[in-house]
Amino acid sequence: MALTMLEAAKAFTGDDIRQAIIEIFVEASDLMRVMPFETIAGNSLKYDQEGTLPGIAFRGVNEAYTEGTGVINPQVENLVIAGGDLDVDKFILRTMGEGRRSTQVAMKTKSLSHTISHKIIKGDSETDQKEFDGLQKRLTGSQLVANGSTSNGDLLSLGQLDAAIDAVDAPTHLFMSKAMRRILTAAARLQTVGGHVSFDKDEFGRQVTVYNGLPILIADGNGDVNATLGFNEAAPGGGTSVSTSIYTLSLGDDMLTGIQEGPMMVEDLGELQTKPVFRTRVEWYPGLALWHPRAASRLWGVITGAAAV
Repeated sequence: MALTMLEAAKAFTGDDIRQAIIEIFVEASDLMRVMPFETIAGNSLKYDQEGTLPGIAFRGVNEAYTEGTGVINPQVENLVIAGGDLDVDKFILRTMGEGRRSTQVAMKTKSLSHTISHKIIKGDSETDQKEFDGLQKRLTGSQLVANGSTSNGDLLSLGQLDAAIDAVDAPTHLFMSKAMRRILTAAARLQTVGGHVSFDKDEFGRQVTVYNGLPILIADGNGDVNATLGFNEAAPGGGTSVSTSIYTLSLGDDMLTGIQEGPMMVEDLGELQTKPVFRTRVEWYPGLALWHPRAASRLWGVITGAAAV
């Protein structure tokens, strides 16, 4: 069973350091806060993804059925190795206190959270064999919904956004940039456009925008530097790469989940012999599993500007 990191952290009773690290990790990224992860044995996961359902027919008395078998698509997901080392000089610890080391660990953990969240969308193993493929590369066919066909992209169509939502079975969340969220909330204030927007609270008491019952997860990280969903993507109609995407996700068992060998590790390696620094290593072995072909969709070719019906 796949659990979110906050749910899994409850098992580490008495391990205050690990629980604190997990809380920092999930608080740094909306997607990491809600993404369930399944712990697997070994370094890869083999599973069958549902393809085409078998046919069903009616028959008359003494007639035979026409045989029909469903299509199963075997999938293999490999774990990746993510993390990094951080060194803090003895001089800093002696003059500024041990708290500086804890601050650096927290910053490293946030960076890991932002990086994995980014790769879940933009990962490409052809560009870097050490990472996994993200949703932008995986989603094709009916799961790739064009916002329009104009060169350079089109203003957000709420009708096409609804079509992208309908392309997903049991959708749970929308994933977009802050700029796209502002466009949606602005549209909801216009009688000529509309769009059902409400508000809720997340696990940390922060306000969450909800569109048509689906909480909106924000893709921006690292102070919006190199944002995951900036206006820098190609559009269905070609032209200049000045558009962005909105993803609809179905997070949960047998839909879209993360996979991992186990919880992330934070190791104190002590003082190095080669130089007067104390080293800490943060490492994690995650991956991504798209269990169902309709577990996610991508609405692409959206440019900045007021939404249309």
